[in-house]
Amino acid sequence: KVTELVLDNCRSSNGEIEGLNDSFKELEFLSMANVELTSLAKLPTLSKLRKLELSDNIISGGLEVLAERCPNLTYLNLSGNKIKDLGTVEALQNLKNLKSLDLFNCEITNLEDYRDSIFELLQQITYLDGFDQEDNEAPDSEDDDDEEGDEDDDDEDEDEAGPPGEYEEEDDEDDGGSDLGEGEEEEEVGLSYLMKEEIQDEEDDDDYVEEGGEEEEEAEGVRGEKRKRDPEDEGEEEED
Repeated sequence: KVTELVLDNCRSSNGEIEGLNDSFKELEFLSMANVELTSLAKLPTLSKLRKLELSDNIISGGLEVLAERCPNLTYLNLSGNKIKDLGTVEALQNLKNLKSLDLFNCEITNLEDYRDSIFELLQQITYLDGFDQEDNEAPDSEDDDDEEGDEDDDDEDEDEAGPPGEYEEEDDEDDGGSDLGEGEEEEEVGLSYLMKEEIQDEEDDDDYVEEGGEEEEEAEGVRGEKRKRDPEDEGEEEED
């Protein structure tokens, strides 16, 4: 179920890429740039293929194979190959859905009236080397146009609503920070206060125990004195 396959900079063997076969029935985009491809004779049948990148190879002819095995091509990049004359390109007339063709850095581009000749020969194409007949640049793709439109809309929305939103977020962050700071301060104050109270309570308890001990000692001293005095009192009574 592969729909996109990029094999750039791999090396072809005897004009084919090992593993690329008819099993890639769902393939819509295939890129084989700089793979030293000399021929398309062993290209598998890819009926759903729409975009084919073959730049920087050594292809000089045999383009009729494309109409047989990739009949639904809309974009074909043959830049940097060994294509020299219009007769070679003529084989692309059978690609009825072809809209964009790239022949950058091919010798054919040195021909006089090159662009006019190609547009006349391949009347189904809209763009040659990235530009139409009126020299208008081709968009990357319909999807890219949609994405750019969405991005522009998003940018406008951000421009319009951006500043207030940013200010609000900053205010919220400041408020949140101040609330948190106050909360932390309150918590710290509360803890320190409680700790101080506990320490004071412990000190008070110690003072109480010590005071209590002193009172008990004083009471025992008083009792001892009474006991010493009592026998004397008793002796005096006996004498009386």
